[in-house]
Order: sequence, then C-alpha cells, then structure tokens
Amino acid sequence: MSFPDLVPQLKTAMPELRGRLLGNESLATLTWFRVGGPAQVLFTPADEDDLAYFLARLPADVPVYTIGVGSNLIVRDGGVEGVVIRLSPRGFGEIKTEADTVRAGTAALDKRVAEAAAAASIGGLEFYFGIPGSIGGALRMNAGANGGETRDVLVEARGVTRGGKKVTFSNTEMKFVYRGNGVDPSIVFTSALFRGRIADPEAIRARMNEVQQHRETAQPIREKTGGSTFKNPPGHSSWKLVDAAGLRGFRVGGAQVSDMHCNFLINTGDATAHDIETLGETVRARVKAHSGIELQWEIKRIGVAKA
Repeated sequence: MSFPDLVPQLKTAMPELRGRLLGNESLATLTWFRVGGPAQVLFTPADEDDLAYFLARLPADVPVYTIGVGSNLIVRDGGVEGVVIRLSPRGFGEIKTEADTVRAGTAALDKRVAEAAAAASIGGLEFYFGIPGSIGGALRMNAGANGGETRDVLVEARGVTRGGKKVTFSNTEMKFVYRGNGVDPSIVFTSALFRGRIADPEAIRARMNEVQQHRETAQPIREKTGGSTFKNPPGHSSWKLVDAAGLRGFRVGGAQVSDMHCNFLINTGDATAHDIETLGETVRARVKAHSGIELQWEIKRIGVAKA
C-alpha cells in the first residue's frame, strides 16, 4: 500500500532542512527480518541541529517513530503512517574516548562502542560486543547481555523532544527498568556518555571474545532474525518456557521458532511481518496455556497490518 505524499508539503514548510526526506520508502531492507511495508515519510537528519529544526516545524498531529539498525523490530506489512526517523552513522555515529569515558552518537553500533572502549583500555562495556543494535536502541531498551546492562555504565543521554528542544537526562532521570526506561517515548536520543574503568587491554579483549563465542554457539546470528523476542519473566528464561511448551522449530508460514535458540524467531526466506507476529502471538498463547506465564514482547512492532 502507499500513503499520501507528505514530502512536498514538508519541504515547503522547512526550507532550511539539510537531511533527506523520502516518501513511501520501503522499510523492509532496513530491518533484520527483511519484512514490512513502507514509511509514509522516511527522514534521515543531517545532525542534531537538523533533527531539532525538523521536529520543531513538523505538524503536531503527524506521528513520529524512530528506528535504528532494525535488529529488534517488526515493521508490519501495511507500512507506517507518519514520519519514520532513521539516524545515520554519518551524522550520529561518532565515538570519542577520554580517560575512562566513551561518548557515542546513537547511530553508533553497540559493537563499535565496545571496540572503541577496548582500544582505549576502558573496561565494563564488553557486554555491548554481543548486542547487534545501535546505541539509540540500547538507551531506549536498557539493552544488556552477558551480565551487563546499559544502566550500569550510562552517565547521561542527550536527545530532542517532539517539539524540537534539546534535552539531557542523567542516569537517574532515565528511570531505567528491565528492557526499558521511563523517558517520554517521543524523545529521539542523539548521543550518550558512558563511564567504564581503566583495565588491562588483554583482559578486555578476552572478555569480548567470550561474549562473541557465546553468541556464535548459542544464537542464530546468521539468520534473518530480530534477536531476543520476549523479555525474561522474573525467575524464568523465556527460551526454556517456549521449549517446554513444545515450540522449538514451530512454524507459521515462512516464520519459525529457531531450533538453536527458542527465544529467537527467524524468517526462513518468504515470511511476511504478519507471519512473524502471528508466530509470536501463538507462542505467547501456548506458553500461557502450558505454564500460566504470559510472555511480554521485547521486539518492537510498528505500523499497520496490510488491508
């Protein structure tokens, strides 16, 4: 499906805009699942100032969504009405280290941040080496792995409000919770400051190798997947609950529960977003019937179903 073209109207209202505006642009190629419909408007800002300029002049009734590298995202087949903002490494990917701190733009890959920290002998950020996303997603979801979480290392995060105002949040003001935070979801994060600890470079590298080895042996990282699908309920592992319900390898259309890791859904090649989301909801229902525990989605889902 396609949406009414808003791009000419927005360009007229924003003559000094430097970023790129595209109308009815496919989002499937921007997600790891490789599924989903178009964005009514896809906006790639040039930098933080350009983003603030855009948001300050965007009509208040136009919905806004922000995506990163699409590693933990389902875009529904009908596409996304309104504006989808995608921060690019060119404007938001810089990484700087100083003493025991790392400052990174939110388009920087988590893995690159871990590598930059290691190169500067900064320990404590090795867990990012095993997270296949960007820093923006890490802030929004309090991303964590292998015993570490974003809230353990964040000093502050910068962002832009829906009205175009630049704001800064301390670690406490982020109100982190398990796989989430308490910040207004309309905030578009632009950069973050992390603090680790000066450590032996060889020990840091050894820890990063452990993280990588765990991913390669335990997760289907070479498949079209969205990463960890469901949050771990208190006292439980989601994959064990899915496995116990007899769902390892279970399929809906072209979507399948991974045989390697039951908390990963994969696109076997011809899945639609509807297949993947239906598979996830079927898994939730069967786990609830088997164990009485209701799994909560960790993967973000945006857009509308195909008519």
